[in-house]
Amino acid sequence: MKVRITKSAGKNLCKLLLCLLFIYVLAGCDRQDKPSSNNPQPVAPARIYEGTIIALGDSLTAGLGVAEEEAYPAVLEEKLQQSGYNWQVINGGISGETSSGALTRINWIIAQKPDIVILETGANDGMRGIPTWVIKDNISQAAKLLKEAGVEVILAGMQMLQNLGPDYTKEFAAVYPAVAQEQKILLIPFFLEQVAGTPSLNLPDFIHPTPEGHRIVAQTVYPYVVKAIQARRLDRSAKNKKNR
Repeated sequence: MKVRITKSAGKNLCKLLLCLLFIYVLAGCDRQDKPSSNNPQPVAPARIYEGTIIALGDSLTAGLGVAEEEAYPAVLEEKLQQSGYNWQVINGGISGETSSGALTRINWIIAQKPDIVILETGANDGMRGIPTWVIKDNISQAAKLLKEAGVEVILAGMQMLQNLGPDYTKEFAAVYPAVAQEQKILLIPFFLEQVAGTPSLNLPDFIHPTPEGHRIVAQTVYPYVVKAIQARRLDRSAKNKKNR
């Protein structure tokens, strides 16, 4: 049996096919005009800071026992931002590190091109009874290398437990002002001022600060960082005038 399509039916079929094709094309255009939900969203540009500070140190800087945002470098950055200083503070602390370890990292630190380095080291040396002349030599070399690279250095002074004997304790405490004087760098007399020896501001080990202890450390460090920032600005201004 043959199916015959009349001339009028054929015309109607052609019209129907053309209509369907037109609708399909419109639908395709509509899909192309609408952004896909799978497309990646625009990424906010990276924040631009005036300068970079690296907090180089041991577990006291790393924030052993507290969250990263509770350690003093993060608290310090927040305080600087609130005060109008658009500077970032990078936590470069490594738990257990001695002054020898800090010295071996100096070239890597310099490669990060920091403007300021807060040098906090030596406490682990002291607890191990390492000769104070070794500690002094390591810290002095570290500070010298940083200065030669054009970095503003802030040295965090430390004190040692009395159970190592009065002579060692006295010699240890004298290391920091001696290095600061020799290298002509800023000195924080005692990094753990108002924190050391206060049970409520230290973890159960009585060595590492609690979050509140870290906030106090940040307050102690803050004015020295502001001085370093001001010195850095003056240095930049002088270089800009020289290059004109």
